[in-house]
Amino acid sequence: MELGEDEKRADASPETERSPNPVDVHVGSRVRLRRLLLGLSQEKLGDELGVTFQQVQKYERGANRIGASRLYRVAKVLQVPIGFFFEGLEAAPVAGFAEGDQTPLIDDFINSPEGVQLAAAFARIRDPAVRRKLLELARTLAGEAGES
Repeated sequence: MELGEDEKRADASPETERSPNPVDVHVGSRVRLRRLLLGLSQEKLGDELGVTFQQVQKYERGANRIGASRLYRVAKVLQVPIGFFFEGLEAAPVAGFAEGDQTPLIDDFINSPEGVQLAAAFARIRDPAVRRKLLELARTLAGEAGES
């Protein structure tokens, strides 16, 4: 029986084999966000990439790592620069997430239909003052008016 790439890696540990790498999860969540903002199904994205919708699901969960050439193709299909997939990653350490990390909150937001719709609507607002007012309204409604 031949070992897979992860088993061959000297730095692979049982812990890293069981749970997705935080960077892969982040990139996958950004793929999902952009796909949903464009109104593409996983099947349609898979067709464009030459993979199954199940493979797209694995990419979006971070269960499977997206290689460089495939990420380049994903960026072209989703009409974003490659850097889009890494935006917001600077705050999280590469080895894992910090205690105060907002990633679970962001993942919940991206995975909800309302969150995607809100993000799409917010992105269409060009006036920074209107964006700030909307943020103030959301904080007020959430009971966090005094926080910044």
